[in-house]
Amino acid sequence: MMTAKLALSALLLSASALPMTAHAKEAVDLILHDGKVLTVDAAFSVQSAVAVKKGRIVATGGENLLDRYSAGQVIDLHGRTLMPGFIDAHLHPIPVGPSDINPLVAHSITEIQDMLRKKAAELGPGKWITGYGWQEAALAEKRNLTRADLDAAAPDNPVLLVRAGAHSAVASTLALKLAGVDRTTPDPKGGLIEHDAKGEPGGIIRERQDIVARVIPRPAWGEMKAPMIKTLKGFLALGITSFHDASGKIDDEPVGQGGVAADAPGAEIAPGEMTFARARALYAEMGDQLPRVTLYISYPGAERLKSFPHHTGYGDDRVRLGAIGENLVDGGFTGPTAWMLVDYKGQPGFRGKGRYTDAELQEMVDTSNRLGWQMGLHCIGDAAIVQTINAYAKSLETIPDPNHAPDDRRWFTDHFTIMPPEATMATMARDHIWIAQQPNFLYNLENRYVALLDDWRLAHNNSIATPAHKFGIFVAFSSDNLPVGPLVGLYAAITRKGPSGAVHGAEEAVSRPEAIRMYTANGAYLSREEHEKGTIEAGKLADMIVLSFDPLNADPQAFLDGHVDMTYVGGKQVYARP
Repeated sequence: MMTAKLALSALLLSASALPMTAHAKEAVDLILHDGKVLTVDAAFSVQSAVAVKKGRIVATGGENLLDRYSAGQVIDLHGRTLMPGFIDAHLHPIPVGPSDINPLVAHSITEIQDMLRKKAAELGPGKWITGYGWQEAALAEKRNLTRADLDAAAPDNPVLLVRAGAHSAVASTLALKLAGVDRTTPDPKGGLIEHDAKGEPGGIIRERQDIVARVIPRPAWGEMKAPMIKTLKGFLALGITSFHDASGKIDDEPVGQGGVAADAPGAEIAPGEMTFARARALYAEMGDQLPRVTLYISYPGAERLKSFPHHTGYGDDRVRLGAIGENLVDGGFTGPTAWMLVDYKGQPGFRGKGRYTDAELQEMVDTSNRLGWQMGLHCIGDAAIVQTINAYAKSLETIPDPNHAPDDRRWFTDHFTIMPPEATMATMARDHIWIAQQPNFLYNLENRYVALLDDWRLAHNNSIATPAHKFGIFVAFSSDNLPVGPLVGLYAAITRKGPSGAVHGAEEAVSRPEAIRMYTANGAYLSREEHEKGTIEAGKLADMIVLSFDPLNADPQAFLDGHVDMTYVGGKQVYARP
């Protein structure tokens, strides 16, 4: 009898322990809860909590996740929005080097002149002063810089300041002299030297500022590494957890494997350009402190590309190879030299310039295609888009790809600023050619578009809804460098407003969920990483941001005034707003 009682007691104790075992919490590293979690999954579902372990998302759901999981770090979002980190599909990191001023933050020509005086005093006479990011619309004087402006501030220093967008620059008199540019210098191929009323160079060079930049002594990569790291960390503050670097090169690979000899003509790599070798070394050193990068590779020519042992997709979830690009098929509107099918407004006979003959463009596309590369070429004007799509279509239809289905090459155009004829978009839809669009251009280049475009092209600049909705063309968002900042792009995409408050082509606007998807999940799809990132779903990398406002319901002005409060890459907090 005693034995039976003991057995029964043991059975009851065992049974009472079962619920405790069944409800034991699973240990994870991080839980964020009490928020509005935009998963950006297929249904665009909204949750309130996320659990993360070993850099990946374990689960999403409601507050009951706190009953299922325990974590060493639990973050109460207090109702704020958590969403996937932005994936910028076309971006140029531009570090501020030792000889640079930063005209990007200037509000007047006078302020830029003050920067030049200080830098001249710091560097001493004869030293080059450089910089990037001025934009006449942001300056109180509302005009381009001239060489006279630069001469007045730094007469004893050669100066070259590149305009935002990098399609034009202004040079000082001393800089022009050192470069051998005078009133008799012909326009370089694909570029234009502006002249003043007396026929002298006025300082502005469109598209081909390299004719001056080539004589500037370049800092070593060792001097630029720290500024580059600072620039990349700055992206995290903007909520960018991954980006496609449109400036990539392979020039410093070994000779015979895609690289060029260090003493070869033109072998110097610009300090702001990331090479595949530099990127791998930098990310090996910095670990998970930087946003993930997919590197475009500028077409190096057929022989060098054939000798390079890798192609699109090679790498890991930190650094990988992307498309051949953004080799410029035409210029841009910051020049302006974008190649148009019609004359620029107020400039009879001027339609911009193309960079390639049809044969040259076809050779680049076909060679890259045969070697397994994705394509992502720069084409801004409608004439350039037509030429690019014709070359893409011919190559896609005649050269098989053993690795990908005909409708899954994921080739794309960079920019797609001026909407081309419908026949061209129909070809894009048929051949599954996509768009890496910069909706922020509408906002930041409003004054240029108003001045240069006819009414129809103005209304459809940087179009989104027509290609996406009418033709079913896949669109991913990016910011290029005008300036970097996804929130401005989202504002422009949903409002179609410029800084003036004018709406340009309301029919090209998209909904907030669509715009958010285009700046997150679609960027991952462009690099064939849709199973790894771009949404907040179980199994994916925990690349997430916390916003100070609700992007689905807040007043549109919140996109311009709001902030990213926190950024996570692989479940690690890499930015917190002070």
